[in-house]
Amino acid sequence: MHDIPFVDAHVHFWDLARLRYPWLTPPFADDGPNGSVEAIAQTYLPADYRRDAARWNVAGVVHVEAGADPAHAAAETTWLEQLDDGPAGIVAYAALNDPDLEPLLEAHRTHGRVRGVRHIVNWHANPQLSYTDREMTDDPAWQHGFALLAKYGLSFDLQAYPAQFAGLARTLARSPDTQVVINHLGMPVTSDPDGRAAWANGLRQLADLPNVAIKISGFGFVQRPWTTDEARPWILEALDLFGTDRACVASDFPTDGLFGTFDATLGAYAAILAPFSADERRALWGGNANRIYRLGLELKDRDNG
Repeated sequence: MHDIPFVDAHVHFWDLARLRYPWLTPPFADDGPNGSVEAIAQTYLPADYRRDAARWNVAGVVHVEAGADPAHAAAETTWLEQLDDGPAGIVAYAALNDPDLEPLLEAHRTHGRVRGVRHIVNWHANPQLSYTDREMTDDPAWQHGFALLAKYGLSFDLQAYPAQFAGLARTLARSPDTQVVINHLGMPVTSDPDGRAAWANGLRQLADLPNVAIKISGFGFVQRPWTTDEARPWILEALDLFGTDRACVASDFPTDGLFGTFDATLGAYAAILAPFSADERRALWGGNANRIYRLGLELKDRDNG
C-alpha cells in the first residue's frame, strides 16, 4: 500500500510565529471538542509533514484551512502559495454568513492553487462539542453564501455533525454544481443516544447528492483511543453509501497526531481498505482526491527497483 500514489486530501501547515491561531494558543483545556491540543501547538511545515509521511508515496497534498484568526484568512492563502514544497491544492477559510464574503472569495481566487473553502459549522446542544455558538446552516445568510461558491468555481469542505445533515442536504441540493467534501467521516457523535443511527441516516441523505464526497479521516474525533477493528465498520458503512469513487483517504495531520502516529493512522486505513480491488484502492488513496480537487497531478507508483 505504501507504494500506491497517495494524494493526502486533508493536511494542515502552520507557522505560529507568522499568523495567529487562537485554538493553538495557551491556555489549553481538555474540555473542548478536540481535547487538549497542546501536543501539536508548534510550527508544522511541509518538511515536518514529509518526515511524518516518509514511508508513504505522497504525490501531493490538499491544505485545508488551519483555524487561523479569520482576519488572517487571505494572509494564510498567500503564505501557503509561497511555501517551498507547498500544497498542490488549497481549501481556504471563508465564513459563508459574512456579508463581505465576496471580496474574500475574490482574493482567494487570485491564487492558482485555491480549489475551495471551508467554514466549520459543527453545532451541538452540548457546548463542549460545539465549534460554533449557534446553528448557522439554517440561516438564510449562510445559505446565500454557500450558493455563491458556484459563481467562483469553488468547492466546499463540510465539517458538521450528523444532526445537521438533513437540513444541509436541502441546501446542498440547490447547488448541484458545487462539489462538497465531507470532513472526517461525518463526525458521528457516539455519546448521543442515537449517535450511530443519526450518522448513518444523515450520511445517506448527503450521499444521495451526486456532488457530495467524503473523507476517510479523523477517526480520533469519533473515538479516542481507537483501533483498526473499531474504525472498520464505520469506514465500510461510509463506503457502502458513497462508493469507492466518492471517497478519499486523508491523514488530517498534524491534528490527528493527537490520537496516533502517521504510520499507525494510515496503516489502519490501509488494513481496512486492503480487501478492495487494486483499482478501487488507487482511487481511494489518490485518484479521487486528484479529480475532486482538480489537482492535475501525475500519479506514479513508487519505484522500488
